[in-house]
Amino acid sequence: MGHGRTTLRTTAVGAVSAALVAGTVVGLAPAAQAAPSVRFVDITGDGGTVLKANVVTPAGADGSHDYPLIVLPTSWGLPQVEYLAQAQKLADSGYVVLTYNVRGFWQSGGEIEVAGPPDIADASKVIDWALANTPADPRHIGMAGVSYGAGISLLAAAHDKRIKAVAALSGWADLIASIYSGRTQHLQAGALLDGAGILTGRESPELRQIFDNFYASDLTHEQEMIDWGRKRSVATYVDQLNKNGAAVMLANAWGDTIFPVNQYADFYEKLTVPKRLELRPGDHATAELTGLFGLPNDVWTDTGRWFDHYLKGAGNGIDREQPVQLKSRSAGGYEGYPDWKSVGATRRKMALAGSTTIHANVDSGADGGIVFLSSILDQVAQLPPVASIPLLPRRWAAVWQSERYGTAQQVRGTASLHTTLTPTKESGTLVAYLYDVGPLGFGKLVTNAPYTWHDRTPGEPFDVDLDLFSTAYDVPAGHRLALVVDTVDPLYIEHNPSGAQLTFSSPSDDPSYVSVPLREQ
Repeated sequence: MGHGRTTLRTTAVGAVSAALVAGTVVGLAPAAQAAPSVRFVDITGDGGTVLKANVVTPAGADGSHDYPLIVLPTSWGLPQVEYLAQAQKLADSGYVVLTYNVRGFWQSGGEIEVAGPPDIADASKVIDWALANTPADPRHIGMAGVSYGAGISLLAAAHDKRIKAVAALSGWADLIASIYSGRTQHLQAGALLDGAGILTGRESPELRQIFDNFYASDLTHEQEMIDWGRKRSVATYVDQLNKNGAAVMLANAWGDTIFPVNQYADFYEKLTVPKRLELRPGDHATAELTGLFGLPNDVWTDTGRWFDHYLKGAGNGIDREQPVQLKSRSAGGYEGYPDWKSVGATRRKMALAGSTTIHANVDSGADGGIVFLSSILDQVAQLPPVASIPLLPRRWAAVWQSERYGTAQQVRGTASLHTTLTPTKESGTLVAYLYDVGPLGFGKLVTNAPYTWHDRTPGEPFDVDLDLFSTAYDVPAGHRLALVVDTVDPLYIEHNPSGAQLTFSSPSDDPSYVSVPLREQ
């Protein structure tokens, strides 16, 4: 069976390679301009592991002078031909581009390490090879990638001073805050990564155990999982990255169900190097997707501009633009801000008055949608998950609504929930949803987030403070906002014992609320 899967990978890589080389290098190249040269090579990575790679060199390169180097590690589960369209464009612009399949996937050797130390060592080995075997300039080296390639690029820049610029697209800065936010397993995200890893690669025994513990909700291994994730998170090495000084561009999508944008925005604020943050509608890696086929794409255009300025010294003005660039999910073009804190310059509190008790273990009908599908529908058709707020069963869902707004409310940034919770069991999970509710009572999902607790005393109240996933959404005039809280969502693993009940209250000395960030008018 393993041999069959390897044969399938080999055949698939060959077919995709032939198609992309023919279509990208020949079909998309201008008729009057020679195409860059493409070589498929083997590179010896850390510990002797063979990494499959391709090198795209500017047309006419004869060794008489050097070119800036850009290294592109592949995304999770994708072969080394992933970036050929963009590699050609970059080579046309005067870069040597080396893309390689990360260890453990497709035809590269080794096992999947999830951006562990061998992966970071591999990135440096790839740079070494490029400097020895291509006309690459050692003074001007950049790294970029989508998803897994983004995470590896950031970690490599924190460990290798030779890297001067990074473009990290749809990546992570904090792995635990991504798939274990609110101390809650993001089930569909984890299963998607696990399934793709099994299908296209070879999981290490350590990774297999991490996934098994993740699914099993084994708290005896929780700290072990957190430590494992921190070792693979560039947020752990932010001081090192700042010291090395690489210019960092981060791009992500509001609806990313693998790596929610909160963790990227938090990391962005800690950077002291030249930096840029771009957030757009979409789900994981969907904002960059058309660019992988050589089509016009804002993310890849700005990636090229970023490298042109910080590797070539081009005066293209990207360093003078507002460094935080956002595009609302519901309207308009790009908005510029001087920093992340300025995004939601005004905060409006919505009171969560009274005392409400709900029963656990039943999905009320409010949920965050389906991984990938829901946010893609929002991206292309502005159709996020919906719920009829009046029809949500109050036995299983707590609901609070604002007044109708007389003017449009431009939600920007991170909404936060503060409430007092009294559970009847020692453990549990809640999921909070913020909806845009129209005149007929139908709510469009604005944002959500899960929250899990353990080892609480039944019947004893405690404070819950929860940041919902960051977003940019325009609530039309005449609509209202609704906060809904229930206990079951297919996106997440829940921890509510059978028969559990949750009571939300708003003490006079500590009132409950949702704080909604609004764009300054």
